Amino acid sequence: MLTIYRRHQKGCEHRSEGRKYRRCRCIIWVDGSLNGRDVRQSLGTRDWQKANEMILRWESEQRVADEQKPEPLTIKESCEKFISDAQARGLREPTLYKYQLLFRQLQSFAVDRGFRFLEQMGIEPLREFRNSWSNRNIAARKKLENLKAFFRFAHESGWISNNSAPKLKPPKITEPPTMPFTREEFGAIFYACDKYPDKLNAVRLRALVLLFRYSGLRIRDAVTLSRERITDGKLFLYTAKTGTPVYCPLPPFVLAALDVIPVAGNYFFWSGISKPKSAVGDWQRTLKRLFRLAQVPTGHAHRFRDTFAVELLLAGVPIERVSMLLGHQSVRITEKHYAPWVKARQEQLEADVRRTWDELPADAKGTPEVHVKTNLIN
Repeated sequence: MLTIYRRHQKGCEHRSEGRKYRRCRCIIWVDGSLNGRDVRQSLGTRDWQKANEMILRWESEQRVADEQKPEPLTIKESCEKFISDAQARGLREPTLYKYQLLFRQLQSFAVDRGFRFLEQMGIEPLREFRNSWSNRNIAARKKLENLKAFFRFAHESGWISNNSAPKLKPPKITEPPTMPFTREEFGAIFYACDKYPDKLNAVRLRALVLLFRYSGLRIRDAVTLSRERITDGKLFLYTAKTGTPVYCPLPPFVLAALDVIPVAGNYFFWSGISKPKSAVGDWQRTLKRLFRLAQVPTGHAHRFRDTFAVELLLAGVPIERVSMLLGHQSVRITEKHYAPWVKARQEQLEADVRRTWDELPADAKGTPEVHVKTNLIN
């Protein structure tokens, strides 16, 4: 609301009567708020009627602008626009699924708290939303990264005036150590395939276990492996994450295990009809049953990948090449998970320790027995 008044000059004889006195000839000023900002300025006129008309015009223009101003995007609309953009950018189906799951939870949270517009999601509602998650460790960190990516996109698109998501602190991560299968464990798992109740599926299960161990594929990539990706005894590794084509030779016994799988389409372990996520879920349940038969309770599919990487590193393969075979975006990722297993690095560490042995004082190099005898004689 704007208010006009005469700002009396020093020489005005009515100065002591304040703003309420209007019948002098002092300049008219305006004071108040317009469009959310404070206004206090001279109108450049002494005519009271002209000043009133000026203020009425300002307020009328502001009302028109408010009516034409589009309604802010709702949380649901913002999520839908983000998914549409992600699909246009060609993000993988598992990534889209994670965003869709996050958005379902965000919209449910907003309904419970009475929030409708994305602009309402400030730092406190976002903290409350994060605290409602049941996810822990890496899952919680990845989910928070997705939430921040969404709000960053919304801010860059002009949907929100302020992005509070970067202020959210990441959770403390306790990453499990790399646990490759021992040779005894892998042998028990391999021979447990013969005990698997479903004999028809046992053939595919044996081939899948061997493929895991000697290719290092992630479970989704292994389950959806198509037949044309194996040519001349080599597996074509074209990972969606890096976009780098690499060939990995497969041992003859792995190729033989794949060859005996009945031909029922273009894939070894998938019909190609269901969603890849559903196929992965089916094989995860099958593997869980296999691990129980093999009496390896801590077994899971990713440990085959760890075994593949660790065996290469123990054989002296440079970590840069192992990183390429694993499809990591950076060798730093490989170092983070597998650095303790690098043979050359371990040999260097052992050599560094051995060099310190020659730096002991001369009187400290004798055996403990010699020192004991010397002390007894003295």
